Amino acid sequence: MKLLTVDVDGTYIRYACMDERMTIERRGKIFTPQDGREQLIESIARLFEAVGDAEGIAIAMPGIIDAERGYCRMGGALKYNDDFYFRRALYERCRTTIHIENNAKCAAMAEAAVGSLSDVADGFFLSFSTMVGGAYIRDHRVYGGKHFAAGEVSYIVMDRDGVPSAENVWGKNCGLPQLLESYATATGMDIETVDLQTIFDAVAKNDAAAVDCLNKYVGAIAVRIFNIQTVLDPEKFSIGGEISAQPLFMDSLRRRLKELYAACPYNIPSAEVVAGKFQTDANLIGALQFYLASRKG
Repeated sequence: MKLLTVDVDGTYIRYACMDERMTIERRGKIFTPQDGREQLIESIARLFEAVGDAEGIAIAMPGIIDAERGYCRMGGALKYNDDFYFRRALYERCRTTIHIENNAKCAAMAEAAVGSLSDVADGFFLSFSTMVGGAYIRDHRVYGGKHFAAGEVSYIVMDRDGVPSAENVWGKNCGLPQLLESYATATGMDIETVDLQTIFDAVAKNDAAAVDCLNKYVGAIAVRIFNIQTVLDPEKFSIGGEISAQPLFMDSLRRRLKELYAACPYNIPSAEVVAGKFQTDANLIGALQFYLASRKG
């Protein structure tokens, strides 16, 4: 079996041809259309047509997704997908079997099945990309919740006296664009010239601006992990996305969490944090696994 697996986020569409053993035959990425749902459908359809012999399409995408109905209740980073029967529209262009699921839930599925969370019954997955993705693993399964929104940490309000505006939620404040923008602003660099490697190379050289930006970024993440641990008590947190491949980030996050627990006046369980196994491939692998599970009925 060969499938087209697709990972859509607010910036890129990453895709790969993959079989049921997770063997990747070819891969690539294109920019995610920003002008509307019709362009997104067309982009994926053209990828499917280019493959030629794929037996189905497995998609990871942002938002609150009703996978059973193929319905995007809320589009997350792609607001044009709000209230959209995505699978039905794509099927009109690609007469094949299609499965869609939230991208963070796909990544969590990959990590829970064969990755960094496979050795625990209850875990929590966090991924840092255009926004912050989250998913809750309960009894070895990705837990969806009543409204398919369990684990959707992007919409946690940052300011205790504020309102959940686009600028005042965790996903906006701790997505990777925010880290890049903070460093560009602090150094006067053109944002177009800044990427993660630029920042972490500077941190490794103990550049004051880079260290300060990383500390503030990690601090905001650590507080939310502390809070999630307090509420759900997972056995382990797995961190996904390309930033999880940066040892300086993971070390800084663990160190900040240790400081929080040391300062806490209560003897509460502490969060264990590990890097995800699959990093930027997690969404694709999880989309494949959700597709295969849906075919088994």
